[in-house]
Amino acid sequence: MITKKKTKQEGTGRLAGRVAWISGATSGIGEAAAELLAREGAKVVLVGRRLELGQSIADRINGTSPGAALALACDVSLESDVKRSIAATVKSFGRLDILVNNAGMVEIGDLHTYTEAQWDRVMGVNVKSMFFAFKHAFPHLRKVKRGYVVNVGSISSFVGQARTPVYTTTKHAILGLTRSIALDYAAHGVRCNCVCPGITDTPMLWEHLNARPDPQAALAERLRRVPMGVPLSPLDVAKSILYFSCEDSAGVTGTSLTIDCGYLTAAEWQCTGPTFFQENV
Repeated sequence: MITKKKTKQEGTGRLAGRVAWISGATSGIGEAAAELLAREGAKVVLVGRRLELGQSIADRINGTSPGAALALACDVSLESDVKRSIAATVKSFGRLDILVNNAGMVEIGDLHTYTEAQWDRVMGVNVKSMFFAFKHAFPHLRKVKRGYVVNVGSISSFVGQARTPVYTTTKHAILGLTRSIALDYAAHGVRCNCVCPGITDTPMLWEHLNARPDPQAALAERLRRVPMGVPLSPLDVAKSILYFSCEDSAGVTGTSLTIDCGYLTAAEWQCTGPTFFQENV
């Protein structure tokens, strides 16, 4: 029996011919979004501080998906870096259709213990970066027939979270910024929406949990408040990013989509388990 070598197919998928800039793309939700959008035919630019890691992800995408990938080093809290990365995106791929503002960080602590530098750093990465990205992407987004902006918020865009005051502040701000962009730029063919994940199995989650004496017990405690009883995978969130990055979501702008396994459906909840969602955990 002769088996044919699997080859990369060009020009297929919902995003064929589209170009996406994705921040925070070297791990977690951003990495999953880059891989999924490329599988749908997009040319994706992976933006992050860890160039070597980004390059390895780009190499994997280039070897397996119908899309293409480029990794760029970028500190999204610096306007000069963001401007340079967007210019490099357009120079490499000729256009820009999709802006995914996913980069984020967290600082664990009580508000009165924060330094000004800690506060400014989280605000810079989580919120100011979105201003920089849209500012420099808009001249290109307005040139294409449809432009898509997807901001990554959190369930902390709606409720508080213990010992993360600046993180929670930024996530509330992202929801307001999403609505403002949607309102002000609809006339230019740009739609802007926000995805708001709940507990997601990412490095950032474990950074938060590892601040607790028993991280696994802390996770189990949090999941007891989730009706489905399981954390999200990065791919779960990436699928919602894809939805907002194409005409599957035509007519939708200025809104948020909560992906949280039911976390916010009740003020109080204890998952007694097991649930059918936990069968493969």
